[in-house]
Amino acid sequence: MNDSVASVLKPTSQEDGFAARLLLWWREHGRHDLPWQVSGQVSGQVSDEDAEARVWRVWVSEVMLQQTQVVTVIPYFQRFMQRFADVASFAQAHEDEVLAHWAGLGYYRRARLLHAAAKQVVAEHDGVFPRDFADVLALPGVGRSTAGAVLAQAFDLPHPILDGNVKRVLARFYGVEGWPGEAAVERELWRYATALTPIQRAADYTQAIMDLGATLCTSRTPACERCPQALACVARQSGRVSELPTPRPRKVLPVRQVAMWLVEGADGVLLQRRPPVGIWPGLYGLPETEVGVMLEGVQPGECLPVMRHTFSHYHLDIFPRRARWLNAVSVMDDERSLWYKPNLSASAGLPAPVSRLIKLYFKE
Repeated sequence: MNDSVASVLKPTSQEDGFAARLLLWWREHGRHDLPWQVSGQVSGQVSDEDAEARVWRVWVSEVMLQQTQVVTVIPYFQRFMQRFADVASFAQAHEDEVLAHWAGLGYYRRARLLHAAAKQVVAEHDGVFPRDFADVLALPGVGRSTAGAVLAQAFDLPHPILDGNVKRVLARFYGVEGWPGEAAVERELWRYATALTPIQRAADYTQAIMDLGATLCTSRTPACERCPQALACVARQSGRVSELPTPRPRKVLPVRQVAMWLVEGADGVLLQRRPPVGIWPGLYGLPETEVGVMLEGVQPGECLPVMRHTFSHYHLDIFPRRARWLNAVSVMDDERSLWYKPNLSASAGLPAPVSRLIKLYFKE
């Protein structure tokens, strides 16, 4: 976009009406029934107990929503809240139970960091979530956008946010060139996010701009004709909606392979706790070998269809194979191992592909 077009179309201040238009749109078309939303309780006229319940729900939702869509998060959030109603109960929970309630949601580092942060809130803040931005930012796993989102939505404090939806909205509205993951581009987007965040109704504004990105200003087929910002949007007015934000530079993902063994015993299928580092740290998985290498102590059975699981940096091709446990002793000495049957065994944190394989195994 040339400088002359930018000078005409590019808004320069909050007074251009972005927040006002957005809030009017949100009142009629925004999402008001998400399970972590607590309508009418951001005014400050609530008890301390209610305030802590509100911020806990907002905090958990913000962590779960990192790199995960709302529709996926909702059932996990509801089950999570049924078990961990407040930060104290979560901080006291064993890591195995934490991971079990997170299993299937992915990005398990989020669960570990949330657990560590909850313990820090209990230890350093007497179980009361801090209101100071620097204190929130000091919690494990809490970045600038998450800290701002929690403080804005839980306490109506005017802190900007910059999640994926907001980056897309602002990149189009201001015509920002470059991939938003680049440091310089992100700094520019933060300046705009800060300038646009209103002093009043920060909670509503924060939800509204996320809703705009999630429902209208989507990455594919955006509904510009229904957008409240269309007349002032640089991308819309310059015909560049499909080009902005600039896509992440593409790279070919490498492929890794692993054999996973569905080892059957009298008490179920064999699981082993994974190491504390690497993929799926601390969860329970199936015994693994390199492809073509036999697993010791079992009688090999049939090979099952290959399953591909994609991470952010590579594809993992899983070669499943059935086997029978040859050891007559059903209770294993290794504390890292257990026999597992769905609906009969205690809850265990299972990576999504392992859970799918086990369900397939027991179904057949």
